[in-house]
Amino acid sequence: MKFIKETKEGTLLFIHVQTKAKKNAIEGVDEWRGRLKVKVKAPPVEGKANKEVVKFFSKLLGAEVEIVKGETNREKDLLVKGLSAEDVKRKLKTIKKHKN
Repeated sequence: MKFIKETKEGTLLFIHVQTKAKKNAIEGVDEWRGRLKVKVKAPPVEGKANKEVVKFFSKLLGAEVEIVKGETNREKDLLVKGLSAEDVKRKLKTIKKHKN
């Protein structure tokens, strides 16, 4: 999985975000970009979409999540604290298309 990388701080998750969707959801993998495709309900205004991404992944993975790169971009790098890459992979595989 190209969109996951383990670091000493935690696990990096590389995502591509589509905003203003009907539901929050993981839509699959963008193989060309090497990123997980994610849809969020919030618009990209005043940090609302970023907050929604962090809230969505924190709840989904049961861990603290922060955006470490791409706050003003569709392509974002998330740091998942306290979970190994294997833990993140396992949780994502059990969800497939988690909707919120």
